[in-house]
Amino acid sequence: MYTHVYSINDPMARAEAGRVILNGGLVAFATETVYGLGGDATNEMAVAKIFAYKARPLYNPLISHVHDARSAFAIGQATSAALAMADVFWPGPLTLVMKLMDGFPLACLTSANMDTVAIRVPGDPTTRALLSEIGRPIAAPSANRSGRLSPTTADHVIAEGFDGLKIILDGGCCMLGVESTVLDVSSGIPRLLRPGAVTQEQIEEVVGPIKLASDNARLLSPGMLASHYAPIASLRLNATELWDGEVGLDFAGQLGADMDLSSLGDLLEAASNLFAYLRTLDLPGIKTIAVAPIPRRGLGVAINDRLQRAAV
Repeated sequence: MYTHVYSINDPMARAEAGRVILNGGLVAFATETVYGLGGDATNEMAVAKIFAYKARPLYNPLISHVHDARSAFAIGQATSAALAMADVFWPGPLTLVMKLMDGFPLACLTSANMDTVAIRVPGDPTTRALLSEIGRPIAAPSANRSGRLSPTTADHVIAEGFDGLKIILDGGCCMLGVESTVLDVSSGIPRLLRPGAVTQEQIEEVVGPIKLASDNARLLSPGMLASHYAPIASLRLNATELWDGEVGLDFAGQLGADMDLSSLGDLLEAASNLFAYLRTLDLPGIKTIAVAPIPRRGLGVAINDRLQRAAV
């Protein structure tokens, strides 16, 4: 079936996308992080389609997207940490894991049948306009096959070849290019489940010291699987030179490779380019992509997290 690509800035396109979602269909749409594959988070059949399209393990929960904090706290129980984080970082690239409110009709598959729910209020205003028009939480993992590279353009979504996907709402290249930070605020001391654009240092300025998820932590949100975000080629990380037969993914000119995440060493530019550049280098016949060292500070923590999971 032909997939129609419309601008997410087009109100008529958003309205049509909303009708598709409310009728149980799926729509891919841009956010400031990556493109999401969205369906009604309260519709069990719609959420099942998301898992089927992505070939995603059913035990891996989804993030529900809503247009404002009030809607979020109608779904998840607001702890003091949740309220503080929402006040500072919503709308934005932050997902909060909270206890599911009693009686809220979230599809069991959305939360992998757990008593917690992962919720985000996206930073992009046109994405929030879409969510406002729909009026329901939208479960929206990245619009790619499970475990593969996340899409940061509409063309990346098209390349996934989702049969039956009717609409892609094109917002151009995603500004951030890596998935949201995920913080568990369901009880006790907040715990960082997935690094992202909202850094540990920024979080601790708001709520004080936090915990980091262990390798065997319960799977409360996307992005916690050991192997994830992977190209077909293998990755060799922290490379200081290119070996025979490799292609290079550079940072600040360390390898002298043609493709550089940021020649100026800008971590935001590097994050925005990460998945797109990995897709470009992941060509038939390429066995190994050598990746230059990325500083483990600020957004570099999230970039290194994605690279390490891709290299497993």
